Amino acid sequence: MDLTSRDVHTALCTVKDPDLGKDLVTLNMVKDVRVDARSVVISIELTTPACPMKEKIRRDIEEAVHARASAIGAEAVSVTVEFTAQVRASASAHASNPLPAVKHIIAVGAGKGGVGKSTVSVNLAVGLARFGARVGLLDGDIYGPSAPTMLGLDELQGSIRNEMLLPFEVHGIRAITIGKLVDPEKALIWRGPMAHGAFKQLALQTEWGPLDYLIVDLPPGTGDVPLTLAQLLPLTGSVVVCTPQRVAQDDARRAVRMFQQLGVPVLGVVENMSYFIGDDGKTYDLFGRGGAEAMAASMNLPFLGAIPIHMDLRRNSDEGTPLKNWTAHPALAGDLDGMCQRIASQVSIATIQGGLLQPTLSVTG
Repeated sequence: MDLTSRDVHTALCTVKDPDLGKDLVTLNMVKDVRVDARSVVISIELTTPACPMKEKIRRDIEEAVHARASAIGAEAVSVTVEFTAQVRASASAHASNPLPAVKHIIAVGAGKGGVGKSTVSVNLAVGLARFGARVGLLDGDIYGPSAPTMLGLDELQGSIRNEMLLPFEVHGIRAITIGKLVDPEKALIWRGPMAHGAFKQLALQTEWGPLDYLIVDLPPGTGDVPLTLAQLLPLTGSVVVCTPQRVAQDDARRAVRMFQQLGVPVLGVVENMSYFIGDDGKTYDLFGRGGAEAMAASMNLPFLGAIPIHMDLRRNSDEGTPLKNWTAHPALAGDLDGMCQRIASQVSIATIQGGLLQPTLSVTG
């Protein structure tokens, strides 16, 4: 007896996406099945090019098809799994989304300054783009924009087309920052409404084009810009950045509660400056490695990864060459890729669960 296409589909109904918890057929991830003599070729469309479970899905498919062949008495076949990826927008995305070509908007926030929120934002954007996604970065830190330095924008000039800002196309991403629209040494002494207006202009008057992910680097704390973002755009979720020590955890908890109060799903916590590796090769837990991970566990939030204190990470940030973070040190590249994959996975989970919300804020008192 020969294995048929129907048999293969029956086998695929038993294979679940490990993150999404549903079978590949129900998730509409099976795009093609070709059965020819003793070979089977299956095309699977992943929900993100940064899928961390690709190889497990491949192994599970191979096992399921072989098990089906054995169950019906068919001869052994070779199984080839071909992967493509298509980032999906949630069906629950708000009809009045002012950025309809952007599938997912991810806010990166922190309860306090100095924890490396911009470092995480830049490397998340660049890392997702390296996997093949279309990514934008909105530097929403109105008072202290870091993108001009971290992306090496100093020598580039901004431009406008049809009254829309054109983002800078660098390192595989599209980016916009107020740091390129004002005097770089001028202090922005703005009250809340002015910051609100500036952020709204950057978000809505930029010609982003089609994007899979728009990463928004927020200013620290729980002030005007995070509130504006939550009301202005339908957020897939937020990422909270925290260093390991207790004083940073206390402020990070407040950031988590802010997003939760606004109805914005918290995708998880990144522990930045988690540890330091000296020239002697030893690891030093300068700030108490694991503190942010423990905080995430206590708040029932996913832990999205630990980023070390690394001399090259600092140097590449200062020199505006983020892609070099993936070229010289495999361990650092692995940490950054792992963070990107976990965040992409949480975005896919939120999408399947209908996790896109456009919160409203009511103020009383």
